[in-house]
Amino acid sequence: MEVKTVQAIAFSSMCAGTIPPEFIRSEKEQPAITTFHGYIPQVPTIDFSDPDEEKLTRLIVEASSEWGMFQIVNHGIPCDVLNNLQKVGKEFFELPQEEKELYAKPPDSKSVQGYGSKLQKEVEGKKAWVDHLFHNIWPPPAINYQFWPKKPPTYRAANEEYAKWLQGVAEKLFGRLSLGLGLGESTLKESVGGDELLYVLKINYYPPCPRPDLALGVVAHTDMSAITILIPNEVQGLQVFRDDHWFDVKYISNALVIHVGDQLEILSNGKYKAVLHRTTVNKEKTRMSWPVFLEPPPDQVVGPLPQLVNEENPARYKTKKFSDYMHCKLNKIPQ
Repeated sequence: MEVKTVQAIAFSSMCAGTIPPEFIRSEKEQPAITTFHGYIPQVPTIDFSDPDEEKLTRLIVEASSEWGMFQIVNHGIPCDVLNNLQKVGKEFFELPQEEKELYAKPPDSKSVQGYGSKLQKEVEGKKAWVDHLFHNIWPPPAINYQFWPKKPPTYRAANEEYAKWLQGVAEKLFGRLSLGLGLGESTLKESVGGDELLYVLKINYYPPCPRPDLALGVVAHTDMSAITILIPNEVQGLQVFRDDHWFDVKYISNALVIHVGDQLEILSNGKYKAVLHRTTVNKEKTRMSWPVFLEPPPDQVVGPLPQLVNEENPARYKTKKFSDYMHCKLNKIPQ
């Protein structure tokens, strides 16, 4: 790869105690200046096993409308499935550099799949303190095993097992969110591709940073997915923007962090809010996270659902192919 990885830069930066200028954010973004340290409102935590279905739907709808983010506990995915997913991801990033580069994203690729550092157009040439690995984990026709590491040898089994369990969680989330809009339980899932809905895994690797006060792991953004389901490791880093402030999202062991993405905001015509979030980094510890983006297939056309649009509530978003939406978002072109 022509680009030096952040992991390599982190190693040399630690010795120097400084970071290259392209990683230093402007004052309006620097975590030391912009993180709120007073009373911190907590992102809602929802018991996904609650037998009271009406209450569960109400809580998910409220969190999706007011926060765009919530954490679910008792989601039914066994702890060892989550632990194995994290273990093999960590082992991959600890491999020698030349082994990781076997999975590098091809330079001319239109897809995000592969190992690398650069994802979207960088504003003012600034860079994020993160390396990543992307690959699809579901449905089977969308999987390209070229981007699945062969080391550690249990990588594939751990990811396939997680994908299997995740589908039940996704199904239930889409169902509750659909009912919350007064629609049939399957409406939202069908609107984002039904059985062709893509599950895109991204492993984020944020190495220790000598100046965590100046850098960001991932800059402020909303996800272009419909829903994102994320597992973080125990190192604090996820922040949410609310009431004009950046707040830390508390780590809860074995919880799944749910983000409302752009496509769900569009489909709901603004009832559900895509969450603005970012990631900070740590001076001593490596932070990692495993988001899975539930995305429409590229040719799926997404727009405000006709059932939610009328004279009093006109369409607030354009209807377009997901591939076109993605192109605009990654290249910072107005939608």
